Amino acid sequence: MATVELTKDNFNEVVEKNDFVLIDFWASWCGPCRMFAPVYDKASEQHDDLVFAKVDTEAQQELAAAFDIRSIPTLMVIRDRTVIFAQPGALPAPALEEVIKQSRAVDMDEVRAKVAEQQEG
Repeated sequence: MATVELTKDNFNEVVEKNDFVLIDFWASWCGPCRMFAPVYDKASEQHDDLVFAKVDTEAQQELAAAFDIRSIPTLMVIRDRTVIFAQPGALPAPALEEVIKQSRAVDMDEVRAKVAEQQEG
C-alpha cells in the first residue's frame, strides 16, 4: 500500500476510518527525512494491513502545530484515534519494525481506561 498524504482536510477522516495509522511528519529540505523516507515506504509495503501516512510540515503547518511537532522527522502511531507513540528522529528499519511490533501489542482497552482516568482527574 502506498503512503497516504495527510492534510488538515483529510486527517480526521483517515484517522477515524482506520484503527492503526503511522504518521511520518517530514519536510523536503530535511536530510534525515529524506534518509528515512525509503525505510518508511518499504515498511508500508511489508505491512499492508496498516495505514502509513505522511504530513509535509511545510505545506501542513497547522497540522504540525496541532501535534506540537518541533523536530522532524517525527514518527507518530495512532491506534483507535489515540496517539500511543511519538518520537522525533529517523529510525533504521529494524527500529521501525520494533515500533510497529510494540504498537501492535499495546492493549488498547488499558490505554482507554488510563485516558478516561486522566480525564476524570
